[in-house]
Amino acid sequence: MTEEERIFAGKLFDARSLELRKIKHNTHVLCQQFNAMDEYDTNRLPLIKKFIGAIGAKYYFQGPIQFNYGTHTFIGENFFANFNTTILDDGRIDIGDNVMIGPNVSLMATNHPLLPQERIAMKYADGHVSVSEYAQGIRIGNNVWIACNVVVCDGVTIGDNAVIGAGSVVTRNIPANYVAYGSPCKPVRLITPNDSKMNLL
Repeated sequence: MTEEERIFAGKLFDARSLELRKIKHNTHVLCQQFNAMDEYDTNRLPLIKKFIGAIGAKYYFQGPIQFNYGTHTFIGENFFANFNTTILDDGRIDIGDNVMIGPNVSLMATNHPLLPQERIAMKYADGHVSVSEYAQGIRIGNNVWIACNVVVCDGVTIGDNAVIGAGSVVTRNIPANYVAYGSPCKPVRLITPNDSKMNLL
């Protein structure tokens, strides 16, 4: 079993393995190129498709961006991400259609064991020491808005139409159609027609 196969089988994997480092290095180089380009450069956005698992036809990243693998992230149509998007996609990240991400948002689809001997001292037959991780992945539904400075942790599902308030740390699932915020993030109330701002048109 390869290290990448171990990730998706839910097993501990060695983040420092040459196999995984090669995937990450390719993506990191493309992120650096993206971040160095002018936002009006027509060659900038297409760089995303060189490393992403899949993405819809219409998308925008303001940048700067940082993906870890890129190949483990799958994004739907009409996606928008503001400044300083960090996507640590060791595990699979699925993002639906019409998702908006505010500045300084981090999607952290990976984890380490709590026991130090499992985290930093797992030796292979050749003697090298692993930095062990495991990953459950992150799932974000359709029509979700994640406001600024939010951290979404590994294993979380955010339901359709949810809004995650600024500064939240999302450690557990958020149901569809809820405003949720806090650290840890909690569902606060349902979004209703009374929340309409059409009067501002």
